Amino acid sequence: MDREFPYTQADFNKVRAFLLQLTGIKLADSKDSLVYSRLVPRLRKLKLNSIGQYIDYLGKHPDEEEHFINCLTTNLTSFFREPHHFEILSDFIASGERVERVWCAASSTGEEPYSIAMTLVSAAGSFEDAAHVIASDIDSNVLRHASDGIYPLDKIDTLEQKKIFFMRGKGSNIGKARVRPELRKLLEFQRINLFDEEYPVKAGLDVIFCRNVMIYFDKSNQEKILLKLLSKLRPGGLYIAGHSENFSQFPHLIKPIGRTAYIKL
Repeated sequence: MDREFPYTQADFNKVRAFLLQLTGIKLADSKDSLVYSRLVPRLRKLKLNSIGQYIDYLGKHPDEEEHFINCLTTNLTSFFREPHHFEILSDFIASGERVERVWCAASSTGEEPYSIAMTLVSAAGSFEDAAHVIASDIDSNVLRHASDGIYPLDKIDTLEQKKIFFMRGKGSNIGKARVRPELRKLLEFQRINLFDEEYPVKAGLDVIFCRNVMIYFDKSNQEKILLKLLSKLRPGGLYIAGHSENFSQFPHLIKPIGRTAYIKL
């Protein structure tokens, strides 16, 4: 394959070793082309001549680490993705459980935490009485996008209550919609690396959404991260995982209550 910049198997191995060291994310052997395509814009920006040069640059410039992580983390999301989880959240609240603080631990471009907030507003019956949502991600670029709360209209076309939660853009913003200020006020955005030893989140959370993230960690790190997440969740709190994640090997910590949904023991 003809490539604009020199790129070897050794370069790929160094890149994924450094990503593993920084984030705990383990890239599969098949991701070598993805790594190249994601890093090329940084080479152009920094006027470097090879992936090897970029690796050397990265080692000497710690401020580049955030750009490196932003390039290589995946952000696939949509509003009310895996809709049964939002039904479980609604049922959890309807059962009489206290829900005042929710953490969305991989918020990406914001569709998931805003879906959570919409569910909370619907359950509470008003914006004023809805719970607070902490939305975090390792990627600072997607956090900025999420904080802005602006989306193409086709992203929200299927939402039943879009007029309650979104404002249609005018003028230069035709074709876009922005979340209403009342909904945006319910969210707090933070950059958090789940691989860090400590999370800057106050314990006693009522609900944690951490979906389709654990698949990027090996089994050992999955357990470490799960334990740290659960330390922030109150006993009896709700933990929502992704469709391809299963924590049945931790029956002493959490009890399954539905499709990839658990209660902390």
